[in-house]
Amino acid sequence: MADHGRSTPVAGTPIILSHHAYQEPREATTKARTKEFEKYLTVPRCSPQANFNLASGASANVVSASHSKEELESPLLINNYFEGDEEGDTKKGLYFSDGRRKIDYVLVYQIRKLASQPTPQSSEAVVPNGTATNPHRSKAHKQLQGPLQEVVLDVGNTHESVEEERRARREEFEKNLMENGLEIEKDKEAKTQGIGYVRIHAPWHVLSREAEFLKIKVQTKKAFEIQQEDGIAAKMNSIWEKFTKPLQPRNEQSTQKSKHLSYPFTRDKMYLYNVTNKETFFDNSTRSRIVYEILKRTSCTTARYNMGIAALIANGVYDSAFPLHDGDNEDTDPEENERKVLYQEWARYGVFYKYQPIDLIRKYFGEKIGLYFAWLGLYTQLLMPASLVGIIVFFYGYITIDSDIPSLEMCDEKNNFTMCPLCDKSCDYWYLSTACATARASHLFDNPATVFFSIFMALWATLFLESWKRRQMSLCYRWDLTGLEEEEEHPRPEYESKLLQKKLLREEKDRNQLKKEQEGFTLGKNKWKDEVLSAMGGVNLEENEKLTWRDRVPGYLGNFVSILFMIGLTFSAVFGVIMYRISIAAAMAMSTNESTKSNIRVTVTATAVIINLLVIIILDEIYGAVAEWLTKMEVPKTEKIFEERLILKAFLLKFVNSYAPIFYVAFFKGRFVGRPGRYVYIFHDYRMEECAPGGCLMELCIQLSIIMLGKQLIQNNLFEIGIPRIKKLFRKLKDERADPKELNNSGPTRQPQQWELDYNLEPFTSLTPEYMEMIVQFGFVTLFVASFPLAPLFALLNNIIEIRLDAKKFVAELRRPDAVRAKDIGIWYNVLSGMGKFSVIINAFVIAITSDFIPRLVYQYMYSDDGSMHGFVNHTLSYFNISEFLQGTHPQSSHFNNIKVCRYKDYREPPWSDHAYDYSKQYWAILAARLTFVIIFQNLVMVLSEVLVWLISDVPKDISIRMKKEKTLFVDVLLKEEQEKFNLIESFPAQDRQKQNLKTEVQKSRASSFTQRARNQRSSFTSFSSQHTDV
Repeated sequence: MADHGRSTPVAGTPIILSHHAYQEPREATTKARTKEFEKYLTVPRCSPQANFNLASGASANVVSASHSKEELESPLLINNYFEGDEEGDTKKGLYFSDGRRKIDYVLVYQIRKLASQPTPQSSEAVVPNGTATNPHRSKAHKQLQGPLQEVVLDVGNTHESVEEERRARREEFEKNLMENGLEIEKDKEAKTQGIGYVRIHAPWHVLSREAEFLKIKVQTKKAFEIQQEDGIAAKMNSIWEKFTKPLQPRNEQSTQKSKHLSYPFTRDKMYLYNVTNKETFFDNSTRSRIVYEILKRTSCTTARYNMGIAALIANGVYDSAFPLHDGDNEDTDPEENERKVLYQEWARYGVFYKYQPIDLIRKYFGEKIGLYFAWLGLYTQLLMPASLVGIIVFFYGYITIDSDIPSLEMCDEKNNFTMCPLCDKSCDYWYLSTACATARASHLFDNPATVFFSIFMALWATLFLESWKRRQMSLCYRWDLTGLEEEEEHPRPEYESKLLQKKLLREEKDRNQLKKEQEGFTLGKNKWKDEVLSAMGGVNLEENEKLTWRDRVPGYLGNFVSILFMIGLTFSAVFGVIMYRISIAAAMAMSTNESTKSNIRVTVTATAVIINLLVIIILDEIYGAVAEWLTKMEVPKTEKIFEERLILKAFLLKFVNSYAPIFYVAFFKGRFVGRPGRYVYIFHDYRMEECAPGGCLMELCIQLSIIMLGKQLIQNNLFEIGIPRIKKLFRKLKDERADPKELNNSGPTRQPQQWELDYNLEPFTSLTPEYMEMIVQFGFVTLFVASFPLAPLFALLNNIIEIRLDAKKFVAELRRPDAVRAKDIGIWYNVLSGMGKFSVIINAFVIAITSDFIPRLVYQYMYSDDGSMHGFVNHTLSYFNISEFLQGTHPQSSHFNNIKVCRYKDYREPPWSDHAYDYSKQYWAILAARLTFVIIFQNLVMVLSEVLVWLISDVPKDISIRMKKEKTLFVDVLLKEEQEKFNLIESFPAQDRQKQNLKTEVQKSRASSFTQRARNQRSSFTSFSSQHTDV
């Protein structure tokens, strides 16, 4: 390929390095790389004989020579690489330069050419050579090679040595990939600094081999009709489908009328599958997953690690690796792709009312991400009935607020309850009627309907989990995941590095021990062992060595101490906010402004909650990074173990951080205040704060609502929108920093290819942050729902936005993730189940301790004269003799005259009693009632939940019937095929007998004809003889 008149190679032109240009990795740092590119002989495309490396998990294999018509019409093959025209149709960067071979994966690396290594001056574009060693190369090929010159490297330059070593590792790794059958296309490195791309294509023989190895299920030719339901259920489903038809996205079928049988792919049963086009038989996500599996297990011996691309990325050999998106999501081209369909039908806010195209999401991103969005969609749908019931409970409180007798008594100025001061010295006595607004607002959330709502939400959580199990089973059946087995995972690079360090230390110890033996200092009991080791040449520790509990003890201790420190930090932050509330309330009480004094409680509560919110958001970000750091300290072996441990640590820290202020208000505030004349002080100066006259439930509601809404608005939405864009801008600015000479000589600008556009996107990390947001929200919805019935409504509104926000992020702002197979949501289900059970206990204590539900119930049925709530407020207030104030704690200036006693909220004996200020009988009766309620509530809800679990089966009935029918049909198909084979084999002897009989008959007929002909000849000869004799 020409360079179109330029003397320097064109960046982006596919090249191939010659096989002779490849140096052994250990010699690459001292020997020269090829200075000139070479011309190559081209051979017709044929099925290459692949010699697979044993370290990569594949043995020597000869690929079948059969190819499709499309393959035979493809361009010429140079080993594993294909020539193509740079100006040809590459279909917007999704194919090789020949426009036919699809790009399944992209590797990215940083180009940092050494100053001592000149840029290639050849004007010809070459494509990297692919196969491994072949000592008998043609003479013509050798004659066409250019001279190989050596370049002396400056070994003293560490940076150059590192870059050369990385280049050698890349070269060896790509060589091993080609030995595994992959096809690679690279660009010319025409610049000294920048980004290089390696495009990878998997041909059919590699796809079929790996699909059989991974046991990927594919559809067969056999299909069966799904039996539709009859009766009322069918009519209801039909009506529901017509009603929800506008809500369905395009290309998404609401009901399946037929289904193809699925079977793990195997090359021995190709007759089962409908293989019309080998290039499109496996979809893009499956192709990329197959390539990624090869990348994970391909070895690189110079890296001193056993497996994979992850270790090379961790060591800077490659910058990143990712599959390509299917074109542009906002392209004006009328030709649609899956990414564009997802953006139009899923990732826009204008389609918020539509269902999610779950099947297309799974097809594009893989099963793991598809299950996340299916779970999020079901959670959002079930929030609708919970929100409706919460609104009804809220309006019930609003409607009955004027008929609530305790609120009316508290607001009645005729009662004239004179309350004790709220602080020492500065605070004056006050009337209870001034807290009328707080009491009326508390009734909105503290009414008998909240008890019903708490029971409802506990059952709702159980219903949600059971519904998800059924939905998950339906998706597993639809996506052919029912028989999915857990795949063996490769060790993480950090684990292999730790294992390598241990191996090196062990070898060094053995060498030192052997040296001591040679010097005569070895102990007698170890001498025999050392001699054996010396005779064996050491032990292969890589095969048998593993990290034991002794190796992990430092990490476990560090985790334990660090987690305790982080929890203590959270409690310290909560305590700091408590001190802020107490000090600000005392400072405002000393103000001479009456409006300031009248708004003390509102101001202190609002500002403290905002401070709590900011602290929670900051600590959440810190705890996420700390949890990851602590998990790395443990050195988990596989990614699954790493993810599970990370989830547990992050959840523990974020749970404590998010709910610690709420737990304080719900269960501790106002419980350890003391009484007038004997208050509890912090640091001997700050008196513990009390609950409002209407109780702490209203303050708990304010705290919960502000923290919940603030986290959703700031952390879940603004951070998700702002931070990725800032990172993208930073990456763009970083990549644009290049040599000015290169920028000036770069020539005319060209349209960026798809791999360049995808590299500029933010890399996908994991689903852990997405799940964590929803789990914390699930806690707000279920744990303290008795104090805030509108929590499900706000969660529903947030999730409607969250789904589209996450969709846009995955489609347009993130690189395409690797398609990962999964049949469930993993450890997150256990976390949800645990929180559901824990929410029953928390709501029981909130109703029993925080609210006034139990005291009102006890008063109505035990102490009320007429069985009504009249007199309840007076019943909850105790008396205190103001002459018993400690010196210096009574009000310095008071507007109240002739006062001998004041009232405070508690159940204590009056000062004229023999047991003055001791807890009264009413206190112990209410305490017993509270504990009894907790036990009854908890057991009642648990029993109802178990009954609900028993009633709802995990597997839908129709799915169970289909699975049984599918197994029966597939057995019939296999038996039919085997019977046909058997009949074919049986027909061979009959055909042979027929052929033998036919052959015998032919021989007999030939013999008879020959005999007859001989007789005729003899007779003719006799007649001739007679004639001759006569003559």
